Formats: sequence, C-alpha cells, structure tokens
Amino acid sequence: MSETETLDPILPPDLARNARAVLDLACDREMPLITAESCTGGLLSALLTDVPGRSHIFERGFVVYSDDAKCDLLAVDRAQIERCGAVSREVAVAMARGALQRSGHGIGVAITGFAGPGGEGDEEGLVHFACGPFNGEIAHREEHFGAIGRDGVRIAALAVALDMMDNALRA
Repeated sequence: MSETETLDPILPPDLARNARAVLDLACDREMPLITAESCTGGLLSALLTDVPGRSHIFERGFVVYSDDAKCDLLAVDRAQIERCGAVSREVAVAMARGALQRSGHGIGVAITGFAGPGGEGDEEGLVHFACGPFNGEIAHREEHFGAIGRDGVRIAALAVALDMMDNALRA
C-alpha cells in the first residue's frame, strides 16, 4: 500500500508511529481495540484501521456524535447526560463501558468534547477521555486544549487516546 492510500500524509508523523505501536502491542497481547468517539467523529477508528497487517486487531468503533446516539448505541443513561453534560467524566466513562459491553472483550477508549467553536457556556478544546479493559478499571483523563481549532483539537485528542490505549495495554 502506498503512503498516498493512507492517512500518513495528513497526520503528524509521531501520531502514525504511535498508532502503529498501539496496534503492534494490541496484536502481541491479542487484545481487540474498541472505540467510542464523539468530537473526533471516527478519526481514531480510521487511524487504527489504516495500518496494513495490523488493522485486524481493531474490532469495532462507535461514532456517537449526538446525545441520542450515545444513549441508543452505548446505553448511556440520558439522565446522566442531562445531569453531567455530554462532555464530562461521567459520560466518557459510560461511553467506554457501553462500547466494551457491546463488544464483550478488549480495550475500549471513549472521547467526548468540544472541538470548537463552542456554544454558549462550552469550553472550546475541553475533551474527556476514558479507557480501559473489559471488566476492568476505566481510567479518565481531562484535557483543555484551548481554542486551537477543530482540526487541532481532534489531532490532539487522537494523541491522548493513543497514549491511554498504550497505557491500558501495558497494565
């Protein structure tokens, strides 16, 4: 496969390298990868399926941009979204758990945030992440990337998600 057939030309080199490292580790551990993405709109899933010879370890991805999708596809409690907000620790953890429950195994990562521009009361660049194994502890991380633009936030979010997946695979 040529480089023009992959995302490599449009991504920072370290991001593609980190994705390959996560995929290599997941393959070595025979640990399927599952994603639940909101503000990244499936970019992490695309990145994880972009590496020839390694993409088979990616099992499934959920793009749950709306609150309805989070509830319908991942069984996130609507009352929790109303109480905490869709961009919150609680919802990120619920998204990761929901994705893992749908899969029944593996390492799951969830991303929910405001890529920008934010609406009234929304902090542009605020992103919550949750990652962990099926039936295991789910780690949370909150990042404040700032007003670096939608693409900037999304790329920064991919880097954090890959880091969290790497940590979960090494635990």
